Amino acid sequence: MSKFSSRATSRRAFLAGTAAASFAGPALAQSVTGAGTTEVERDLSEIVRRNTSSFRMLDWRPYFSNLNKGAILVDIQSRALHYWSEDQAVYKLYPTSVPLTEDLTRRGRTSVTLKDPEPDWRPTPSMKKRNPEWPDYVPPGPDNPLGTRALHLSWTYYRIHGTHDTRKIGRRSSNGCIGLYNEHIEELYEMAQVGTQVLLI
Repeated sequence: MSKFSSRATSRRAFLAGTAAASFAGPALAQSVTGAGTTEVERDLSEIVRRNTSSFRMLDWRPYFSNLNKGAILVDIQSRALHYWSEDQAVYKLYPTSVPLTEDLTRRGRTSVTLKDPEPDWRPTPSMKKRNPEWPDYVPPGPDNPLGTRALHLSWTYYRIHGTHDTRKIGRRSSNGCIGLYNEHIEELYEMAQVGTQVLLI
């Protein structure tokens, strides 16, 4: 087998494992405007429906001392991401994917350091060790596992990003990052700033 066909086979195997089976809409997103109204998108998948018992709105005060540049709370257990704007006029609640295992999970305080409008992807050294068949690089586009937007965090290799594989949302399915539906990461991307506080619990 030539080097080219071997590389193409590896790429196909990787994409088969990460590409979307379907492009279903968001499973559940809640937002509260300054007027206090709640809007709920109700296109619930079975995956997220099983998780809704702990998918609830939270107050920011137990987790942050202020909302300077806004705040993002990721609750690994309930697989939910909460966003509060600095002026408290906007609150968003999104379903997420979370790391596959506890050893891939990182908790604590970090912040958004870079907003990437067209993310490309390279597996980390540990990912490549676990999955040597994965390609070394995937450019921006529909095959990219980071979806349509990415928020880089101050921790090396950690991101909040989109995914084209909608089956992953609501599950333990990532190698460490926090994944959202593309529609949701695009919305969060517009609201978050470089410097937005992030807490993973």
